[in-house]
Amino acid sequence: MRKVGDRWDAKLIRDIDSMHFIMPLIYPNRCDNEAFIMETVDLTALNAFLEEKNADDPDYKYNMFQVIVTALLKTITLRPKMNRFIANKNMYQRNEVSASFVVKKQFSDNAGESLCFLHAKDEDTIDTIHEQMRQKVMACKGDEEVDASTGAMDFMNKLPRFFAKFLVWLLYCIEKRGWVPKSLVATDPYYASVILSNLGSIKLRSGYHHLTNWGTTSIFAVIGERKMRPLISEDGSVLVKDTVNIGLTIDERIADGYYYSKTVRLFKKLIENPKLLNAPLSEEVDY
Repeated sequence: MRKVGDRWDAKLIRDIDSMHFIMPLIYPNRCDNEAFIMETVDLTALNAFLEEKNADDPDYKYNMFQVIVTALLKTITLRPKMNRFIANKNMYQRNEVSASFVVKKQFSDNAGESLCFLHAKDEDTIDTIHEQMRQKVMACKGDEEVDASTGAMDFMNKLPRFFAKFLVWLLYCIEKRGWVPKSLVATDPYYASVILSNLGSIKLRSGYHHLTNWGTTSIFAVIGERKMRPLISEDGSVLVKDTVNIGLTIDERIADGYYYSKTVRLFKKLIENPKLLNAPLSEEVDY
């Protein structure tokens, strides 16, 4: 049941400790409250998992990006505080777990981009997320496909400059209160639980990426280029393994450091043990 103070996409958190009540009041901007975390992940088990999944040579192959997306969705499902956001100095719990990313229509300087938005359910697995991503990516790469958010930006771009600036100012005023029409931001990546940027696909390293005051996203994940790196095992021996660096920028106001520590531990475990993603997102994991 929606109550006074709730938004169309989230519920107002009314039972909150004093520190997390005060923080948005004295630190109201998301961009001023970024915590950056970098993790190096061993891809040995993931490579074997992908080889098994692609053994039947499917038309749309399973890949590392899909595993990382699914791992993030499962992590947020099992760690619900990561699905919170702050808007208008209030903290909200999002109604669903979602992820977004940009799809390049072609790998060329002048090729267009489209926005891809995934909606996860508790019963989803790596297989259902893979299929959802296949459908979304194929649609995004279609020359005629224009998502709602891109369509809105195209419309703004055709207006007189002064009028477009006024409309954007007006949108900012109502956006922080959750009054922007749902249809306008249905595919806006900054309204997802997490945004991902797969820089490895264009041969770049991972690193810090800022959050934005627009929208509600509290997590930005950057995936770097996979590389062979020396890793130290528990017995002290050094082995060179296939790895990837993943950078996470998180709004530090939505939880505390201990909660983030356990969250990153779970996320890393899921990527390094990808068979856990064959189970539903809501199935608990020992970590």
